Amino acid sequence: PFWLGVFDQAAQDWPGQRNRRSGSPTRRAPSTPVVAMASFQSQAPALTLEEALAQPRANRDMELAKEPMPNFRSTPGGPNGQPLTFWASWALPSRPRRIALLLDDAQEEYRPYAEPIIPNLVRLVKAFREKSCPIVWSSWSRQFDDGISNAMDRWYGPRGLRAGSPENAVYVFEGAKGLEPLAEIAPTAEERANGWFYHSKMLDMFWVFQPDGKSYLDEKLKAEGVDTVVIAGLWTDECIIATAYAALSRGYDVVVVGDGVATATAHHDKALTIMNATCGKVLQTAEIAEYMERDFVLGEAGAVKGVVHPDGRKD
Repeated sequence: PFWLGVFDQAAQDWPGQRNRRSGSPTRRAPSTPVVAMASFQSQAPALTLEEALAQPRANRDMELAKEPMPNFRSTPGGPNGQPLTFWASWALPSRPRRIALLLDDAQEEYRPYAEPIIPNLVRLVKAFREKSCPIVWSSWSRQFDDGISNAMDRWYGPRGLRAGSPENAVYVFEGAKGLEPLAEIAPTAEERANGWFYHSKMLDMFWVFQPDGKSYLDEKLKAEGVDTVVIAGLWTDECIIATAYAALSRGYDVVVVGDGVATATAHHDKALTIMNATCGKVLQTAEIAEYMERDFVLGEAGAVKGVVHPDGRKD
């Protein structure tokens, strides 16, 4: 392509590239940049909207073609004068679903912070059990002597949560008792035996891996054909938001239970606002319970997640 020749010439005639000692021009071997760029030759040229509409491809879903949104800064003082706002375009009853409840670190260690949401968690567990939908429990399990040191340890450091206190949010302080799910929503012996309760060591629930390197949670959900996850538990601005983004990245529709999550910081409302505007739908316990009781329709496994669309995309 012509641009490779231009790039080659530019490499030889680059202005200001002079040997610092002699002042003479310094030239690079032309073959180096050409080889480095050659792998991009096969990339299809980017089309404008008009060009794309004029050149339909067999696998392009023309219904998805929309007028491009102006790429304004989304700040109050930006060119458009106000921030942009986004939200999920779907509703829970909009299609049949394969749905699962993720109880993220709703454990005894955090009971003082979880007390206000326990009645809502109980209602959610009841609603999902009545429909025989999967429920997953995770438990934050970092111990002082577990031998693990990672980015979270470096981020939090040795300091405690309060002056004069050794307490650190990375670690479980109550030992085995603190690792257990809240008694009011504890998994049954059968649910434990079937692997629906596990220990986690990083912010998002998907960050626990099998020997083959695959996400333990993702594989459990895929085995059930799940395409939608409802997330509740603790902490709103850490594990909940991390799990929400991880779930979206893995192809799940995401619901966060606004009154079924809690945190120890002042960032609860901000985190909910961000998730509702970027990766999921924030609903209240009553809305979700009523959906499960009245409107839930079980979807066919594989009907959504994993489907190849006419334009070549894959859920």
